[in-house]
Amino acid sequence: MKNPSVILFALLLGAFGLRGQGSPDYGSGMKINFNEKGSKYMRFVLWNQIWARSIDNNPGTMVNGTPSDNTFDIGARRIRVLAYSQISPRYMVVLHFGVNNQSFVQGGGSGTSGTGGYGAGKKPQMFFHDAYSEYALIQPAKDKKFSMSFGAGLHYFNGISRMTSASTLNFLAVDAPVFNWPLIENSDQFARLFGMYVKGKWGKLDYRFNINKPFATSLAPVNSTTDAVAVDNNGDSRLSKGGYAMYQFLDQESNLLPYTVGTYVGTKRVFNIGAGFYNQPDGTMSSLNGVKSKHDITSMAIDAFVDMPIGDKKKNMAITAYTVLYSNDFGPNYLRNTGIMNPGVADPAFTGTKALAGAGNARPLMGTGSIWYTQAGLLLPKNSDAPKLRVQPFVAYTMKKLDALPAAGSYFDIGSNFYIDGHNSKITLQYSSRPVYSTKDNISDYKGEFVIQFANYL
Repeated sequence: MKNPSVILFALLLGAFGLRGQGSPDYGSGMKINFNEKGSKYMRFVLWNQIWARSIDNNPGTMVNGTPSDNTFDIGARRIRVLAYSQISPRYMVVLHFGVNNQSFVQGGGSGTSGTGGYGAGKKPQMFFHDAYSEYALIQPAKDKKFSMSFGAGLHYFNGISRMTSASTLNFLAVDAPVFNWPLIENSDQFARLFGMYVKGKWGKLDYRFNINKPFATSLAPVNSTTDAVAVDNNGDSRLSKGGYAMYQFLDQESNLLPYTVGTYVGTKRVFNIGAGFYNQPDGTMSSLNGVKSKHDITSMAIDAFVDMPIGDKKKNMAITAYTVLYSNDFGPNYLRNTGIMNPGVADPAFTGTKALAGAGNARPLMGTGSIWYTQAGLLLPKNSDAPKLRVQPFVAYTMKKLDALPAAGSYFDIGSNFYIDGHNSKITLQYSSRPVYSTKDNISDYKGEFVIQFANYL
């Protein structure tokens, strides 16, 4: 990168590496008990994830009217509140609301632009992420062989993969790769859909299945005389179906809430394999020689997750690894480009070769084709001088083979978590590399992005 990001990364890595490591248990958190046993309760979870970034922008980027090769910003990736209550083992209510992706130039409320009290990026809209009710149909018996619950509302019990229902509190990397939510902010609401689901366990098998009503999409397909290109246009959307099941060989994970854990920081022995799917009939549309055609959306995935201590118990080292293969069919040549908290727009005066994905940090996010994602981390041994502080370096790799881009793309991430108090208080550093397509079959360059995340939750 053409900035001091790499030097800063090395200095911070060295400084934190000299400190100790450690991770205490969180306990029951902010919880109000309505009986002595604590079985009737209301619990609250609050969290912030603040990002400071240095972004190598794609060619032809303009930020707030200024041509820009590199942008530094500070913004809120997530500001959230979660509340859930269970005063009977037979039913539960969950509410989850907050703000996402607010920076100095984008993420503001509806209609915000320009300068002033309602200028660009200001006063973001707070909205509900989850709002659902759940009922226990079959509670586990003493042998805990089988359970089933039913829920309805705006929910996150997704299909496809483990990471499609990932918790945002305990990622291994600084964030999810986002393509793990293939409908994100098109036919879903920030990875949630209105619908009904069943979830439960059958021995060591953990399952969730859903029927949803996708949000309306209405993009107009561009007519082509050669190759049809599908876009999101579902009309009076037909019901979607999805599900995910994983076999848990070792420790059993909780499924009280939909959120799956990214790393347990050496506190569990987990090895799971899973598979899932999603299908929505007539979810996209294309136009070829003036004839419009509808196409189903079908996504499938298989994955594996391992998280367990290794070596001397006193040192509390641990490994975390996850791998997933997605097969997505959104219709012919479907391609979606986007960038997280993208600060840039296209510069109309730029005369060079622009990035096919667009300005800022945009990249080909997902499309019809296959995506393979793998990440791995190592929790370093405790330091007796500062046992609460822990260090966990990680790497991640993505390979995208999309029909609309004959040149396969490789994406790399490297970084480290610095746990001050487990996931409740941590700082994460990550450097990411993305390919820049000048044409659909040519990668002309690679650009980088350096992120420091400050994350706390209670």
